[in-house]
Amino acid sequence: MSVRIYHNPRCSKSRATLNLLRENGVEPEVIEYLKTPPSAPEIARILDGLGLEPRDLMRRKEAPYRELDLDEESVGREVLIAAMVENPILIERPVVENAGKFALGRPPENVLAIL
Repeated sequence: MSVRIYHNPRCSKSRATLNLLRENGVEPEVIEYLKTPPSAPEIARILDGLGLEPRDLMRRKEAPYRELDLDEESVGREVLIAAMVENPILIERPVVENAGKFALGRPPENVLAIL
């Protein structure tokens, strides 16, 4: 499998991570996740690979997070993942995958550990 980046070109951290990959000789598969959101199983795989719970990968300051009351403790994993599928703006970015290993590019240098 090639290196894959879940990318938002409007995000400075995402652009910096993509540039860092390229500076290190890696031309990743770029998935603009706002245009092509990952499926629920894919998000679950990313979460498992990162060792995170859904809220740890969510942008909690985005409007859909508040509007959907996702901060309620009673909201479970499946509902949170479904919210990310339906509202991909909620997904923290960028996420990089290489050979089944994942890293969140915050800061961008985090991704160097999986190359």
